[in-house]
Amino acid sequence: MYDIKSFKIKENPVILGLESSCDETAAAVIRGNKLLSSEIISSATEQAKYGGVVPEIASRAHTEAVDEVVALALEKAGVTAREIDAVAVTYGAGLLGALLVGLSFAKSLAYTLDIPLIAVNHIRGHMAAAYLVDNDLKPPFITLLASGGHTAVLHTESYTKSQVLGGTLDDAAGEAFDKVARVLGLPYPGGVNVERLAEQGRDCIQFPSAKVRNSDGLKFSYSGLKTAVINYCHNAEQKGINLNAADVANSFQRAAVEPLVAGAVRCARECGIKTVSAGGGVVANGYLRARLKAECEKAGIKLVLPEKKFCTDNAAMIAAEGLIQYRAGNFAPLDINAKAQIPLA
Repeated sequence: MYDIKSFKIKENPVILGLESSCDETAAAVIRGNKLLSSEIISSATEQAKYGGVVPEIASRAHTEAVDEVVALALEKAGVTAREIDAVAVTYGAGLLGALLVGLSFAKSLAYTLDIPLIAVNHIRGHMAAAYLVDNDLKPPFITLLASGGHTAVLHTESYTKSQVLGGTLDDAAGEAFDKVARVLGLPYPGGVNVERLAEQGRDCIQFPSAKVRNSDGLKFSYSGLKTAVINYCHNAEQKGINLNAADVANSFQRAAVEPLVAGAVRCARECGIKTVSAGGGVVANGYLRARLKAECEKAGIKLVLPEKKFCTDNAAMIAAEGLIQYRAGNFAPLDINAKAQIPLA
């Protein structure tokens, strides 16, 4: 009988991580703090035909790929299924149908092998990606979170506890990048294509900043910036002006990124913390990474920045967060369900 209270915690467990919250079917294996493998099978090419993620297509792709990607991760890691000590899986936030594929697979594996099931918050996975690049990283530190669904600055107080210091009032940074990409006629995925186009342009258009200061502290707002870009492009079209899309991309990127960098550094200073990390798909943006490095260096702050491949959706970050929850003994029952939304902290 499956009993989560009976599981013993090992010092260096072998953990299989699974991620299926959107259009990436991913599996990874870690042994203690060491990453042994990280594999991804993506449906992004298929999704690009429709200009974005179609939930039904994503769910079907996960169903077709999950067996293969797990087998590949185990093979690359040189580990058999029987050697796995726990399975960590994203249970939210994300597309429900997509999440259920990974969660169902993980439940079956945990039950069959009689090992702990660890339910991972996708966003905490992004935050845990920092541990993949620095095994010696220890709280407290400031985390800049920037993804398609979330934008926030958090105080990571301990391995399992974080406090939100600032967040978005409306749209997320990643959502704004995707919307601007569509306005400029760029293909999916939008963020990386906006960055590529921006490299060819100049920062010469004064779009509004995405940062709003009020009595509640640090706040971000991307709806106004997004609308400003849309209106700029629409007005140019109406007046028959030849739009320089590269300049639009570059100017938007600066307006979107600079407040994030300034906010993270400001929070570190105010909290008296000397380390900043970052996570989420937007953190793969080269301009953000360069600006964050420059400003942290100027402020005498240590920056722990995950590799770009660990900023976008992957299972290595889920395994890393899984290790934290494993050591805390936070195991999930087999009747746990997927959740489309989960609070940040």
